[in-house]
Amino acid sequence: MNKDHQAINCLIVDDEPLALSLLSDYIEKTPGLVLLQATSDPIEGLSIATTGEADLIFLDMQMPELTGLQFLKVLQQRTLVIITTAYSDYALDGYNYYVVDYLLKPITFERFVMAVEKAKGRKQAQYTAVSSSANIIEGRKDYLFVKTDYRMVKVDFADILYLEGAQDYVLIHTQQGQLLTPESMKSLEAKLPQSRFLRIHKSYLIALDKIEFVERSRVSVSGQLLPVSDSFKELLSKHISK
Repeated sequence: MNKDHQAINCLIVDDEPLALSLLSDYIEKTPGLVLLQATSDPIEGLSIATTGEADLIFLDMQMPELTGLQFLKVLQQRTLVIITTAYSDYALDGYNYYVVDYLLKPITFERFVMAVEKAKGRKQAQYTAVSSSANIIEGRKDYLFVKTDYRMVKVDFADILYLEGAQDYVLIHTQQGQLLTPESMKSLEAKLPQSRFLRIHKSYLIALDKIEFVERSRVSVSGQLLPVSDSFKELLSKHISK
């Protein structure tokens, strides 16, 4: 299936047949949405999600074999997710997994559309970030501008120590201090040159020239020991051995 930055391919993972039917119907009624797959099997859903074809996942939290939270932990990627649940106590758990919104069952079409509009905004921001990154590389810029409060602040690449994910925000640690921005880690990563910056964990992205030493599953940057996820160890090793 061809994808562009306008269409949003949707995956529904919910063990309730009525919820599958309702959400499928809502997706068909909503311009800009394409139903990729609807499944009651969370294992099958996870298999589809890991292919990267789904832009947006509607995910139930209470399912047999694999809960929604376990699903998110295994997925470990910044796919847009809208939680569909009969319970309201999962909000805090979702902050670390790029959750866009929470739809409490029974789900009305009006509330569904509100959540989808949030997802569209996130996806457009991702597309803009990638385009901006291409412009930065083409123009050989050595800085970027980030949103903080009501300002756009210029940050030189040379001053960045590391980026730290903080729920819906990213904390940029620089040689001059810290900046808190509502931009996503993924959008900021896209703006930074890959030759100078590296993701080492879902919550950390570091400046390679600021590494002081590597110790087991940790990296020291400006006196701070930062964790390195197993999935990033090989990539880090390649960069520091060059």
